[in-house]
Amino acid sequence: MDNTKVTHLLVVVIVMVGSFATAQNAPEKPPRVIDVHVHAMDADFPGIAPMCPNTPGFAASDPKEKEAPFGWVKTDCTPMLAPAKPGEYMKDVVAEMNRLNVTAVVFGDPKSVEKWKQAAPDRVIPGTSFSNGMQASRVPLAELREDFTKGGFKVMGEIGLQYEGLSPSDPSVDQYFALAEELDIPVAIHMGTGGSGRANITSPKFRGSMGNPLLLEDLLARHPKLRVQVMHAGYPMIDNMLTLLQANSHVYVDVAGLIWSYPLSEVNRYIQRLVDAGFEDRVMFGTDQLIWPGLMGYSISIIQNADYLTPQQKRDILYNNAARFLRLDAVEKK
Repeated sequence: MDNTKVTHLLVVVIVMVGSFATAQNAPEKPPRVIDVHVHAMDADFPGIAPMCPNTPGFAASDPKEKEAPFGWVKTDCTPMLAPAKPGEYMKDVVAEMNRLNVTAVVFGDPKSVEKWKQAAPDRVIPGTSFSNGMQASRVPLAELREDFTKGGFKVMGEIGLQYEGLSPSDPSVDQYFALAEELDIPVAIHMGTGGSGRANITSPKFRGSMGNPLLLEDLLARHPKLRVQVMHAGYPMIDNMLTLLQANSHVYVDVAGLIWSYPLSEVNRYIQRLVDAGFEDRVMFGTDQLIWPGLMGYSISIIQNADYLTPQQKRDILYNNAARFLRLDAVEKK
C-alpha cells in the first residue's frame, strides 16, 4: 500500500474514532416529559419569597396580626427554591424545559400564552379559559370559540370556578363546557387544594367544598364526551376522586401543586392511592409551575424517586398518560 493510501486510511480512522468519542461523550437527552399545568407568567409574584417545597406543616394564624399569603411552615431546607428575577421567569422556565426535555401545557390569557409559544414553539401547548377565578368577568363565548378554532389553542383551562365559590356544574357556565365538547377540546378544572388560608387572606369567595370531585358528575352527565383534567387530583378528597374516576372513564387527574406544596409522605400516599386503585393510566404529571423555575426539575424528581412506582408507571405518569389525553403521539416504553 502506498503512502497516500496509508495516510488516507489513517485520516478516516481518526475521524471515525473522533466521531465515536464525541457521540460517547455527548450528554444523553432525558426522556420526554409532559407538564400539563404551567402558568404563562413573566414577572415577579408579589409576596412570594424563596420556598421550601413539601412543607412539613401549615401554620395557624391570628386574624389580629398580618397574615402571610400562604401558610407554609418556614424551615431550613435543601433545596431552597428561589423565585425568578422580575421579568426573567419565562426565560428561566423555558431553559428548564429545554434542559429537562419537557413539553408543557401553558395556561393564561391569549396574549401571554402567545409570548410563550413564540419563545418555545416546539415545547408549548397553548391553553386558555373563560375565567381564571381571580376575576368575575367572563370571556365572550364567540371570542373563546375563535381562540380554539383559529387561534391554535388546544386546552380550555385553567378553569378556576372554585375561587369564585362556584361548582363546575353550575348552569351559568355550561355554555363554555358545551363549546369544549362540541370542538372536542379537553378542559382543565381547578379542584381541591388552594393553599393554606386562601379563603382567609387572598380569595374570600374560595370554598373548599367546591373542590369536591363529585361536583363534576352533573356536568359530565350533560356532556358525556367531555374530556376532563381534574387539576390537583381533587386533593385531599381521595375517596370522592376515586369514586369519580370509577364512574367516568374520560376523567384524568394531574398532580400539580399537590406534588410540591404538601408533606412528601402525604404526596406519595395520595399518588399511591390513585395508582393502587387501578387508575395508573389516568394520572398525569404537572407542576402548577409559577415563580420558582427550579420547581419543574424538583417535581419530576419526586415521580422518578417514588419507590412504589414501577419504571413503566413512572413513564406513564411523566409522559404517556398526558400524550394519550391530549392525543399527541405514540406512547413510550420505560
